[in-house]
Amino acid sequence: MITTVTTVTTTTIVTGTEIITSGMIAVATLIILLSLREIFSSEVEKNPILESFVGTSGIICLPLMFAFITIVIIKVISLL
Repeated sequence: MITTVTTVTTTTIVTGTEIITSGMIAVATLIILLSLREIFSSEVEKNPILESFVGTSGIICLPLMFAFITIVIIKVISLL
């Protein structure tokens, strides 16, 4: 019984740390992608590679946006 409780507690602590790290990476990635998309959107007509990047970055940003919104909601709820 004691071994099971210790194992579960240790796993929960590691998972909590990994969630915080993953959230920070997701938010940083979202900021970088949105910035690059804004910068490259003015050069779309000149370069087809940038046009492809700008087109697909919206698809990439959507899940990251959901993760960011979830993080904000959890932080607001934890403050209440």
